[in-house]
Amino acid sequence: MDKKDFNGWIKLKTKLHYLGHPMDISEGDVWWCAAGENIQTEINGKSSRFSRPVLVVKKFGRYSFWGVPLTTKIHDGSWYVSFEFQDRIEIAAVHQMRNMDVSRLYDKIGQVPDSDLKIVKNRIIDLLFNSSK
Repeated sequence: MDKKDFNGWIKLKTKLHYLGHPMDISEGDVWWCAAGENIQTEINGKSSRFSRPVLVVKKFGRYSFWGVPLTTKIHDGSWYVSFEFQDRIEIAAVHQMRNMDVSRLYDKIGQVPDSDLKIVKNRIIDLLFNSSK
């Protein structure tokens, strides 16, 4: 089992909470995000920033959004969506979508085309309401 740095994550999370830096985000944005040091099957951030790319799928006002973590590791299953982004294949782990505060974001990577965002959103809807798997 991997060694977890929960103490390091708590320190960074505390800084992010008090620092707060509201920024303008849009649906379809991809940002480096302090996703955290999470437990068991929850997807983790990496490095000292506990970060990973996250796709903004739904914006809620200025301060929160639904984010879907991205990975380049190929996965099978109805809870993953692959698309090309900046000349490589990214995999959206739609089952790991969660509400996040914009304070977790620190560097915008780019924007996915509306057509790819629509595919991700449709997979989320299908996973939530139509899938029995």
